[in-house]
Amino acid sequence: MFIRAYLRASTDDQDASRARKTLSTFTELHKQRIASYYQENISGTQLDRPELNRLLDDTQENDILLIENIDRLTRLNDKDWKTLKQKIELKGLRIVSLDVPTSYLAIDNKRFINDDPIIKAVLESINNMLIDLLAAMARKDYLTRRERQSQGIEKAKEEGKYNGRVADKERHQKVMYYRNDKMLSISETAAATGYSRSQVCRIQASYKKDLELLI
Repeated sequence: MFIRAYLRASTDDQDASRARKTLSTFTELHKQRIASYYQENISGTQLDRPELNRLLDDTQENDILLIENIDRLTRLNDKDWKTLKQKIELKGLRIVSLDVPTSYLAIDNKRFINDDPIIKAVLESINNMLIDLLAAMARKDYLTRRERQSQGIEKAKEEGKYNGRVADKERHQKVMYYRNDKMLSISETAAATGYSRSQVCRIQASYKKDLELLI
């Protein structure tokens, strides 16, 4: 059994590694350790995520997918959540989320409670129900935030106060410097700039698109 920790933040200016210490402390309390971390800055509404896909590719049966909260794994709509959940189940991967105490059984060394098949079946059913419930709540929270954000932007536009979001151009230029001038790999560039691998790829794609528009 390998514990694979998944860390996600929605935007480039958020710290995806924020929960790393929390997850490490959690596994230590359960006399376990994290085998690998998968970190990316990408919306939880997207089904196709590079680091999550890499985690699924690396997974062996009975491995643990460790997350801080269910909303770090999904803000997907119902159809996409069912697709992701099916992929997870087909891999034999077990979700352990700090906001779902019933999921701790997958990681806990105290296995005595699993000796009773009825108790085990009941707990697994409760666990699956809670995960699905929190997944639905995460999606609802996302939609509510989007609606409020849209209302706020519309109001700011009416008042002439909306300027849009400004990218950190200096940091983005560092990415291109390390990639094009220093010829560093994506992983090396991510380490040098503090971005995730998926962020580096997105910044590259953005600069390539801008360059094409100028030609």
